[in-house]
Amino acid sequence: MGQEGTKENPWKLKTPPLTSEYEMYKDEKDGKEVIVCVVGKTTLLYDYRCLNDLQTMLKKHGDWMELGSADEQKPA
Repeated sequence: MGQEGTKENPWKLKTPPLTSEYEMYKDEKDGKEVIVCVVGKTTLLYDYRCLNDLQTMLKKHGDWMELGSADEQKPA
């Protein structure tokens, strides 16, 4: 089997309630590295740099940071 996380061998994941499956893999689009998320017939692209940015941010905050939350029915 080839390297995981490629288009030929994507990561097979499940949603948090474990009710739906989706796939993710690293690819390149228009000369930029992207993370591709395929859910059914829907394909989403995420800038791969966000993973490095997230790691840097978490290290700066000691691996944890409060993100906050808001009720969708009330103003934030």
